[in-house]
Amino acid sequence: MSAPHTCSAAVMVGADRPVEIRHFSTPELEPGGVLLETLFSEVCGTDVHLSHGRLAGVPYPIIPGHVSVGRVLAVNGAPRDVDGRPVRVGATVTFLDVAETCHACWFCLVAKTPNRCPKRRVYGVTYSAEEGLYGGWSQRIYLKPGVSILELPATLTPERVIAGGCALPTAIHAVDTARIQLGDRVLVQGAGPVGLSAATLALLSGAGAVYVVERHEVRLAMAREFGVDEAIALGAAGSSSHVDRVLELTEGRGVDVTIEATGVPGAVKDGIHMTRDGGRYVIVGHYTDHGEVGINPHTEINRKHLEIRGVWGVDFSHFHRMLRILDRHGAKVAGGRGWEHMISRAYGLHEVNQALSDVETGRIVKGLVQPR
Repeated sequence: MSAPHTCSAAVMVGADRPVEIRHFSTPELEPGGVLLETLFSEVCGTDVHLSHGRLAGVPYPIIPGHVSVGRVLAVNGAPRDVDGRPVRVGATVTFLDVAETCHACWFCLVAKTPNRCPKRRVYGVTYSAEEGLYGGWSQRIYLKPGVSILELPATLTPERVIAGGCALPTAIHAVDTARIQLGDRVLVQGAGPVGLSAATLALLSGAGAVYVVERHEVRLAMAREFGVDEAIALGAAGSSSHVDRVLELTEGRGVDVTIEATGVPGAVKDGIHMTRDGGRYVIVGHYTDHGEVGINPHTEINRKHLEIRGVWGVDFSHFHRMLRILDRHGAKVAGGRGWEHMISRAYGLHEVNQALSDVETGRIVKGLVQPR
């Protein structure tokens, strides 16, 4: 199957500048390289942050879109996916956006934290558009030799997998870190895709109750459809009504586990107050720098005997487990409407500026980019 010689992509040229459509030549494949036709990519909160320059070291211009699903157009040689299967022309696949870690540094080998590898590179984030088709907001994606590829099982549609997107593996990492026990009462701050995914995983993990706090009504409504016990509207500026409600639901003590998925510094202070003494607090929403918040170490951490842990990104194990979770549970959630129910709409390449605005303002829950 031959690919067209040129393709179009949406390019983020710099912070606080409109995304542009540019045209690229289809690359020659290196041995082990794979060329995809993009079926779906996603508009993630990280893409909004990238559009405002909130992540250091981004080599603008870039082609955004770090998690995508595509159809294999061409291969060079005999690349295999992570499960050992040959990557076949015509197969539908997804891939881990973290494409390069050194497997040799202290972080990779000793700390087992490849997310902190100094040579880490990420599709849609740390590759320049001048290097090639390394982002999903493009009609074609070039997978370099060594990219971790997974063929979708016949039981999973591309729509369901991209609904999981980067949010579901991130939520898997957060829920793993939170160590939710049967019967725990869990609070999730934020009902975007990461928060909704974390709340759903908490329910699947046997939580005694799952509550969500969120500002936007469209996301509160979606949280209710995904089965949380209570979706609580964030109080107006200066109001602690949402904090009071969580404490009321928990006999004044607070929840056992809180997962922050907002990216708002002030939410961290609220989260501490809504978590019980001796509880666990996982901060996953601050992938990019939104600023600081003041905390009293004595009253808010030590005396509370509070455990606070951070989660930044994922590794391939979370990505691989996403497909298993979607295969087993993806059709059952949201009252049988499936994981893809959280998708609000798809956007063409010429609509990505609108997509970024819709995500940033909370008008939608999850947006997709469908280049064709």
